[in-house]
Amino acid sequence: MKKTLIIVTHPDINNSVINKKWVKELEKFPEQFHVHQLHQIYPDQKFDIAAEQKLVEEHDHIIFQFPYYWYYAPALLKKWFDEVLTHGWAYGSSSGFKFRGKKVALAITLGLKEEHLQHGTPLKFTLEDLTRPYEALFDWIKADYQPLFAYYGMTFEPSEEWVENSVPLYLDFLERFKNADANAA
Repeated sequence: MKKTLIIVTHPDINNSVINKKWVKELEKFPEQFHVHQLHQIYPDQKFDIAAEQKLVEEHDHIIFQFPYYWYYAPALLKKWFDEVLTHGWAYGSSSGFKFRGKKVALAITLGLKEEHLQHGTPLKFTLEDLTRPYEALFDWIKADYQPLFAYYGMTFEPSEEWVENSVPLYLDFLERFKNADANAA
């Protein structure tokens, strides 16, 4: 069984609450998950493009895990998309579309409560609305974009119990994500 690649982008993982907890939990299952922390591997933000592309090619299930703020992921993830998803590798008529058919999803932590991100609220949009650019990106490179996972409310409910409650929810999401192929058959 192939592992799920979890690409974690967090500029301050050591002071994170949820993302750090998720990484620690995922690392308990090395036979299931390959945790790849961009900020730790590339503190200078200079990617080894060939190594990143090879890593993607070795996995059929890929999760992009990050905190969501200012309506986007940390800047390093955008830089990763810009530099790793090259013409001739990820897209283009002669590329082979190296993401083709790979299951891809987002795992996002947010400070806001879920009810804040609804139509008719002062913020006006749902999280699904706000993450459409990711869906478009993954469609362009022919990946199989799956529904996202979000854990809301970091600003409002950072108790230990609340943090602990996120773990089984995330692990269950990852299990369903991994088994989506079997369930579709």
